[in-house]
Amino acid sequence: MDSHGFVSPYSPNTDSDRRDMLHAIGVDSVEELFLDIPEAYRNPPLDLPPPKSEMELLRYAEELASANFIPGEYACFLGAGAYRHYVPAIVRQLTGRSEFVTSYTPYQPEVSQGTLQTEFEFQTLCAQLTGMDVANAGMYDGATSLAEAALMAVRIQGGRRVAVLDGVSPTYLKVLETYTRSQGIDIDIVSGDGITLAEGTACLLAQQPDFYGYVADMQAVAEKVHAQGALFVVYADPLAMALFKPPGEYDADIVASEGQALGVAPTFGGPYVGIFACKQRYIRQMPGRIVGRTVDTEGKLAYVLTLQTREQHIRRERATSNICTSVALIALMSTVYMAANGKKGMRHMAELTYHKAHYLASLIEKIPGYSLPMDGTFFQEFVVKCPGSPSEINEKLLARKIIGGLDISDLLPNGMLVCATEVNSRQEIEAFAQALAEAAA
Repeated sequence: MDSHGFVSPYSPNTDSDRRDMLHAIGVDSVEELFLDIPEAYRNPPLDLPPPKSEMELLRYAEELASANFIPGEYACFLGAGAYRHYVPAIVRQLTGRSEFVTSYTPYQPEVSQGTLQTEFEFQTLCAQLTGMDVANAGMYDGATSLAEAALMAVRIQGGRRVAVLDGVSPTYLKVLETYTRSQGIDIDIVSGDGITLAEGTACLLAQQPDFYGYVADMQAVAEKVHAQGALFVVYADPLAMALFKPPGEYDADIVASEGQALGVAPTFGGPYVGIFACKQRYIRQMPGRIVGRTVDTEGKLAYVLTLQTREQHIRRERATSNICTSVALIALMSTVYMAANGKKGMRHMAELTYHKAHYLASLIEKIPGYSLPMDGTFFQEFVVKCPGSPSEINEKLLARKIIGGLDISDLLPNGMLVCATEVNSRQEIEAFAQALAEAAA
């Protein structure tokens, strides 16, 4: 009950509860509990603005939203991990149904048959897409899926080192470092020119296409890695797998991916869904959970959580991960996208993306001052060396309602990572090239 006599609907801890917990950890007060935090940071002034009415708050939110540069209003050539692809109307139409929108992770699987069936279909399509034996019911996102794949390889192999090919996204590398730092796992960055793994290396992580957009000969990489007794882990773009050889065909052991490109709009950073697949013999070390299909006692088709190696379902010391959700609704969006497009439709989308990106590259390399410094085959993005600061060029592009590429000058002097997909029209592509030329003048 508060000072006004109202009963609070939720009171997590009584004064007695707090005293008992403080006593158990050996301190006398809450203030003493936080003494290790520098005083300046214990109770910083929040400097909150005065309260607003509902209309004022809505107007304020609209002002903030109007500061965004929205693809559609702007032509967009930004990728680097989040990609714009066409989402068929059927995806939103089906996944917007209340049965799906309100469903969450099936804690009571025996009464969650619909959710389990959609996750089973997601697993099936992901296994087919990657060319792997088995896939799980989804992970948080692509970056953490790759980190979980590294931890899985360490559990299988027993080593305490992980090698990373130098073309892996710097952002994904930071996530990997966060996951491995407290577990005493060392990370080695290796070059694709001569892959030599240190003793005790559990796996090599590679990205296909790499962060710069280029496709490598992963068959050769896999052979070098396996010859040195390590597992081969691949982070693969999902749409690229519909066009290029999937990881299962060049003997990858574990595959991670980001399902956002399959039916999910970028939406300013999420939510996304991670794809995770592996060879059959490693299935019991796979993080997350796996949905299986069987028959019940009456012979009727039934879906079950076959493997549940999460902390919620198994003793903590035996758990393979603490993944708390399968991001079921986002996974369903990708499932509907893959089913609606089919094998031929997805390949067609991938081909359109490939050709539009190459058309843009052909225009840019003709512009005085610009060049394509990297050789090789790329899929939907590529590196451009600009005649000046990419950030300054992007500012000029924004004035013309164009969102340019990612400034990667920290990796390559005056480098810009440019992306084009099937949603970029010929007019947008040509206008972008013209704007680049004028920005350099």
